[in-house]
Amino acid sequence: MYNTGMLKFRCIKDQYGHLTPIEATNDIPFEVKRIYYITNVESNVTRGFHSHKKLHQVLICVNGSVKIRLKIPNDQSTVELNDKSEGLYIGPMVWREMYDFSEGAVLLVLASEHYDENDYIRNYDFYVNEAKKTFDDESDI
Repeated sequence: MYNTGMLKFRCIKDQYGHLTPIEATNDIPFEVKRIYYITNVESNVTRGFHSHKKLHQVLICVNGSVKIRLKIPNDQSTVELNDKSEGLYIGPMVWREMYDFSEGAVLLVLASEHYDENDYIRNYDFYVNEAKKTFDDESDI
């Protein structure tokens, strides 16, 4: 899907456990300005229901699993995050919904910008209209 992709991080395994280093300038395709995590979400709850105008994010499920539904005007896909050495890159103008959180799931989010409510698009119909304008020249939309 356009403006999304999986990132694979190095995982160092030995008799002491697993270590997954993530270096912002080498492993993340943007400067990280904000980090947050989502926890204690009931399995029947869906979160998200928004897009961002400019924000880039990488989502990493560091414990448990969660499904991410991604949408652009003429395409959608679902990704299950359940490997702490993988991250889901989501660029601007991609609608996202997070659901099916496993018990104890921890979803870590690395963001390219500080929080700005004006960057959010929370109305799906408005999002579709804006996204069509944004992707007007893209052949795979």
